[in-house]
Amino acid sequence: MGQGVMTVGEDARIFPDVEACIDCGGCVVACKRTWDVPRDEQRISISTMLEGQEAAAGLNANATEALRQGQSPGETSIPMQCYHCENAPCVSVCPVDSLVKKEDGFVEVRDDLCVGCQYCLSACPFGAPQFPAEDEGAASLVGAGGVMDKCTMCEERQEVGKGPACAEECATDAILVGTPDDIATELDRRGSGTFFNDGAMEIIFGEDAEVFES
Repeated sequence: MGQGVMTVGEDARIFPDVEACIDCGGCVVACKRTWDVPRDEQRISISTMLEGQEAAAGLNANATEALRQGQSPGETSIPMQCYHCENAPCVSVCPVDSLVKKEDGFVEVRDDLCVGCQYCLSACPFGAPQFPAEDEGAASLVGAGGVMDKCTMCEERQEVGKGPACAEECATDAILVGTPDDIATELDRRGSGTFFNDGAMEIIFGEDAEVFES
């Protein structure tokens, strides 16, 4: 497995190290190839903020430290996908219980229940829900956005001891997979931070967000 993949399976989480991301797009390609995702759809994307801008003096290589100091982090690339949040807003707003937080930690879409209302898209702060153009199942009768699709964290691969394709093929190990403790320890070892604010960390990790506090 890639060095960013520490543990897989039940209770494993996925989280980006923005200091390591170089916006190469390898994760997007790995996901599309593994799951035959159509060209005009994607389950993971790279969001680049402050493109072309320099960070505050002396902080170009440490965006998270810049934010901690209240300074500009400069150009920063962030792998964005479903983080299978502990307090998943998508689950809480879904009116038909199509989205569920499973006991093993994965957030699952039950396709046969989705009506394409897109409430989850409005609720998710990370832009994870995607809505293919064609309507399927109940969505063809009720909704207008098609059945929701998103990152599955390669649950099937994890069931056989493999890491998510995006993390396995990331050239710089910028996508971390493991328990919250594993991820916090690895970020600390690298001298990286979490980049997201306290509210986002609470959504993603729930009570476990406290392990990231320094």
